[in-house]
Formats: sequence, C-alpha cells, structure tokens
Amino acid sequence: MMLRGRTWKYGRNIDTDVIIPGRYANIAEASELAKHCLEDLDPDFVKNMRPGDIIVAETNFGCGSSREIAPLSIKAAGVSCVIAKSFARIFYRNAINIGLPIFECPEAVDGIETGDTLEIDPTAGKIFNVTKNLSFETEPLPEFIQEIVAEGGLMRFVAALSQKSKPLRE
Repeated sequence: MMLRGRTWKYGRNIDTDVIIPGRYANIAEASELAKHCLEDLDPDFVKNMRPGDIIVAETNFGCGSSREIAPLSIKAAGVSCVIAKSFARIFYRNAINIGLPIFECPEAVDGIETGDTLEIDPTAGKIFNVTKNLSFETEPLPEFIQEIVAEGGLMRFVAALSQKSKPLRE
C-alpha cells in the first residue's frame, strides 16, 4: 500500500488536546471528531486538507493524555499517516490500535515543508519528497502492524483473526 499526499507541517509537543480539543471528548462518532481535528492549532486544516494528506511534526507528537480519539480524529479526517521526529508512546500505541500508520524519521521531517507532496512505501520504509526530489529511509512497519493497519485497526484485526481460526470446541 503506497501512500501519497500533501503535507501539513507542525512544531513540537503537539498534544492530544490540540489534536482534538477536550471539549469534543464526549463525541463518539469518528466523522464528527474529524470536523474538529487540529482546529485550535490550525483552524483551516479540516477545510483545506484533502483525503490522503500527511501530517508532519517535530518531536513528541501526541503528548498529553491517553485519549484514543486523538489519532481517531486524524484518521477520520482523511490523513493517510503521520511522520514525526518522535511520538509520545501512548499516542503511538493508540495510532496503531485504530489503524493509523505513523513513522519516526527525523531526517524526513527536516527535509519536508508544508505543501510538499510525499510518496511513502510503508513496507520498505521509504519516504520520497516528490516536490524536492529527496529520499529518506525509516523503519518499515513490522508485518503484523501492517496487517493491523490494513484491517483498519486492532479490533478489526482481531475480529478477522477470529473468523479465520477454528473453534477450540465443536
């Protein structure tokens, strides 16, 4: 699965309250959360982004709370992946749980500006900045994480596994 999109670059310590403000924490529908993604940081993000676009950030992206709605709002908004120099560990895990691919690649972050077009091969760990004709390498997603992302998240992955496995008792 190749990813391609335009970039939106942000700074360091983008916390979960900025990704999805706490005042929306009671919303259960992903499509409703998506409407408020990054609105306190970049009020025009949701209006101007296109499906497949990519968020790029400095260090400690997703710090703050353990709210799974933060990566969910990003994914529901149509973002194909997030690239950062580093992620808060709980955000990293939550992103995988909901099927949002994320990549740590400091060199790529330094070589990307808002509006650049990227092509990403998650299985090979290749990030190509089409706009600047620059290539970067990152750790490819492990195969089992690729499977989780392909299924749309951990719950769907587990459900698919249970459908494939045979019952222990008949």
